[in-house]
Amino acid sequence: MTKRQGEVLDAALALLVSDDESLTMTAVARRASCSKETLYKWFGGRDGLLTATVQWQASKVRAVPLDPQTLDRKRLEASLLGFATDWLTVLSGETSIALNRLAVGHAGSERRDLGAIVLENGPAAMRRRLGSVLEAGRRAGLLAFSDTDQAFSTFFGLTVRDTQIRLLLGDRPAPGPAEIERAARAATEQFFVLFGTSDETGASARRTPSGA
Repeated sequence: MTKRQGEVLDAALALLVSDDESLTMTAVARRASCSKETLYKWFGGRDGLLTATVQWQASKVRAVPLDPQTLDRKRLEASLLGFATDWLTVLSGETSIALNRLAVGHAGSERRDLGAIVLENGPAAMRRRLGSVLEAGRRAGLLAFSDTDQAFSTFFGLTVRDTQIRLLLGDRPAPGPAEIERAARAATEQFFVLFGTSDETGASARRTPSGA
């Protein structure tokens, strides 16, 4: 993703969350000061542009690849804490709130494409991204769970709690950085209480000569 493409996607997100314009290639081209031909070349059409905007928003939640052979408890905790912090920061941002409200508003209508795109490139993408981190922790002997999806759902519940639904309903103001950090740290600690092992050194130190 180039800097210019990022600027175009930011313009598309601004259009999505505004009350006075719909997301058309013409409107995005006008807002981003570029040609429609460029948009079609980059994104292939409206659905491709919608998908790219949601992926662009979701890309702000980072997942650092981890090597199970060198992974220890401290590095795994730092990875999960960073993921939870990014996740809460993005979810509680004005753009994500407006985007999710818009997707919910499209549900049950002929304009269901946005909801499907948000589900596939938002929660589903987060599941895939965090799943690799959880799997690395399990292979390193730092986490114990039988189902990756269930472990992800638990981490999701501990991290997001009722924050997103309350923000969508306008029941509370968006949390600040300090509150987000406290919530992310609490979620990470609680997750280790549920799924952490007593071994803090990793799988390599636990293997017998036979590899068991």
